[in-house]
Amino acid sequence: MLDESLLDAPDALARADTRGLLRGAAESGARVRAAARHAAEAGIPSLQPDGRPRAVHVAGPGAAGSCTADLLAALTGGSCPVSLIGPTGVAPAPGALRWTLPGWAGPMDLLLIATPDGTEPGLPLLVEQAYRRGCNIVAVAPAHSPLTEAVEQARGLAVPMAMSPYAAPYATGPYDDEAATAASATEPAAGALDPRGPGWQPGGPGPGPGPGPSPDTGSGSGPEAPPHAAHPPHPGHHGTGHAEDPLGTAPGETTGPALPGTLWALLTPLLVLVDRIGLIAAPPSALEQVADRLDRVAERCGPAIATYSNPAKTLAAELAGALPLIWTEGLVAGAAGRRFAGLLAALAGRPALVAELPGALAAHGTLLTGAFAGGANPDDFFRDRVEEPEALHARVVLFRDQPVTAFSAAPTARELALAHDTPVSELEPAEGSQLEAAAELLAIADFAAVYLSLASAERS
Repeated sequence: MLDESLLDAPDALARADTRGLLRGAAESGARVRAAARHAAEAGIPSLQPDGRPRAVHVAGPGAAGSCTADLLAALTGGSCPVSLIGPTGVAPAPGALRWTLPGWAGPMDLLLIATPDGTEPGLPLLVEQAYRRGCNIVAVAPAHSPLTEAVEQARGLAVPMAMSPYAAPYATGPYDDEAATAASATEPAAGALDPRGPGWQPGGPGPGPGPGPSPDTGSGSGPEAPPHAAHPPHPGHHGTGHAEDPLGTAPGETTGPALPGTLWALLTPLLVLVDRIGLIAAPPSALEQVADRLDRVAERCGPAIATYSNPAKTLAAELAGALPLIWTEGLVAGAAGRRFAGLLAALAGRPALVAELPGALAAHGTLLTGAFAGGANPDDFFRDRVEEPEALHARVVLFRDQPVTAFSAAPTARELALAHDTPVSELEPAEGSQLEAAAELLAIADFAAVYLSLASAERS
């Protein structure tokens, strides 16, 4: 049940937002600018790549890894294989997760690691595997975390994650002294800016011992292990090895949802890198346009903007009591739609189904005629509206990253939904680059998920 009156009460929203979710969403543009500066200070623009990598492997906990891999794959458009290294473990806790490189990974491959934590024991083990195989390694993580130290010792490139400008993270955790530096997003730590060693080239021969893969035991022992293999736990860590969440994150964000501020802080340095490699076009001017687009969306979707002119609040209100069928058209729209479905589940506790057009018409067509159809189970006037919850009815949420063309399935999707009395919500970005389209779709969807979470009576 959604309390729609809360959506137009900014003070009440602020009181309900005890986790700083709206603030984390609103600072996305600032995080893009800070992350771009960190990438420049880390030396990414001065790299001299020797061609493209054979494949890009992405690792990270929760949405930090999955969303980063999904968006990079969408933005590169298949110019280079981008795959996610999914974690394994007995629980979704940072200390329990482990990552394993594919057996065929080698010196011509690039490993990207994105994490808002940096204390996961499994990631340094992954760095060790990559070092043995000769892979090039780039990581975005909090400065001075165990992961960044492991990457530097393996002759990889570690970029400090741009922290929230509103508060220093880990203020009561293990990185008290470093927190102010990371939070300022201006001055990375001395000695941490050039960890690559001589000859580091994305897509070229890696820093490992030879061209062939070596056995990966994950034990950190043996003559081929890098210097970090016997890395001791960082002093001051909690018992789980997991630092406290910074302001603007959701509980468990390191293994669950990553809000836009966090997501863009991790993604931006990697965009600078893949631009340098030649996989996409993301020069500084393009990233500034992305930051500007995120700022404009934050202005349109802010808590002070009324629901009738606020696309995120409007979408949240439309999804009250609905089963969202998220239909996407376009690679970027597909990545944004999958992220939206994940956030609806993680933040708002709402189920959602996502599929790409035109296949979505067949995959979800039966839902438009069954118990979830818009005309199914008409409202009974004598139903107890207090004790009996309203039945879920399907609502199509159409994500598109380009205008409708003659080859678009969007008109057919719209006609099919309306023919079965199923309402349709549509998200289409304004004109601009693929990066700007991704920024706008992600930002509106993330604001909508946050509003749905804050205004849901059962979660307030």
